[in-house]
Amino acid sequence: MLKYRGILFATGIILLWCLSLALMLSLPVTAFAWWILPLVLLQTHLYTGIFITAHDAMHGTVASNKTVNNAYGWICAALFAFNYYPRLFSKHHEHHRFVATANDPDYYKGNFIQWYFSFLKNYLSIWQVLMMAVAFNLLLLFVPQVNLLLFWILPSLLSTLQLFYFGTYLPHKGEFPVTNKHHASSLPRNHVLAFITCYFFGYHYEHHDSPGTPWWRLYQRKPGSG
Repeated sequence: MLKYRGILFATGIILLWCLSLALMLSLPVTAFAWWILPLVLLQTHLYTGIFITAHDAMHGTVASNKTVNNAYGWICAALFAFNYYPRLFSKHHEHHRFVATANDPDYYKGNFIQWYFSFLKNYLSIWQVLMMAVAFNLLLLFVPQVNLLLFWILPSLLSTLQLFYFGTYLPHKGEFPVTNKHHASSLPRNHVLAFITCYFFGYHYEHHDSPGTPWWRLYQRKPGSG
């Protein structure tokens, strides 16, 4: 069973994302309903999990079988706003190879807003926008517009902010000593906070130091974790 733990985590995240989205799209939404914000935040977290699973596939840690591993990568990339897995794969490995340099697609010398929009520009294509627009209009035939905006569109946008802030901006902003070979910082050790914020990818130095460690074991790389 341990051999297939990566597949179990990946499948679980995909199923939770699908089931929660289906439920949320069917809910009767009324103005100022107290439960809207918690559900939006839950779906945002699951969206982030979808991308993190695609990311793990890029490092070959979802499954030992390459075909199965890449299949999960393709599926999760597509679920995350119709991303194209080979493009993500190429750019992410450029990030690891050229971290915090001019050749790093995730890095930008600017303020938070400038860096965020540079990040989006590098990973968002016109084809994705068109496919999202087509999917949105098709779903409108069956789902109320307010549900689509609140539980499908908004969480996807918020998760890009979550991934960028905790997985790119915080770890790579600022100057680092020569001894920091990964040009990355790391959140203080707090496993609950690290999971909630970005599936342990706030432990970013540890990820760069051991990219073959899946997200669900990354906390074990944090000094003092035993």
